[in-house]
Amino acid sequence: MKTNKVFQLFSVLFLMAVCSSCATIVSKSSYPVTFGSSPAGTTVTVTNREHVEVFKGKTPCAVKLKAGSKFFSKEQYTLKFSRLGYEDRIVPINFKINGWYFGNILIGGAIGMLVVDPATGAMWKIEQDDFYEKYDASDRKAAVTQPALNIVSVNNVTDSLKSRMVKLN
Repeated sequence: MKTNKVFQLFSVLFLMAVCSSCATIVSKSSYPVTFGSSPAGTTVTVTNREHVEVFKGKTPCAVKLKAGSKFFSKEQYTLKFSRLGYEDRIVPINFKINGWYFGNILIGGAIGMLVVDPATGAMWKIEQDDFYEKYDASDRKAAVTQPALNIVSVNNVTDSLKSRMVKLN
């Protein structure tokens, strides 16, 4: 009978230790992020810290982004708004420490603080989850003139240019 009580107490303490990871329980490790623009239809590209494209779409759109990158490391994303005739606009998507992570101290969850929350990425929280860009006519980049190749008949070339021509075989 006494062995059964000890086993139950041990089981409860073990489960409390394993499951005590405040940020993982109360918060999340992936966050929805929305993108918009005026006018709509702007291309949005999101790349991670390794410069790998994780999302590409047209505004309005949304994506779910992971907060953690590696153990004890927050993810870093770069957002690029691209619209024909305009300069690309580059915006960082930043994460900060999640306040719920410090709840592990109060509850006594060393496993949550040192293993679970850092491994799941729940120790990080997104700083901004809504991005919007507005494009005006004044923002248009100047048209770039491309060098042109004009083909003309030798009969239409002036004598001064004919004297500088080189015959190719």
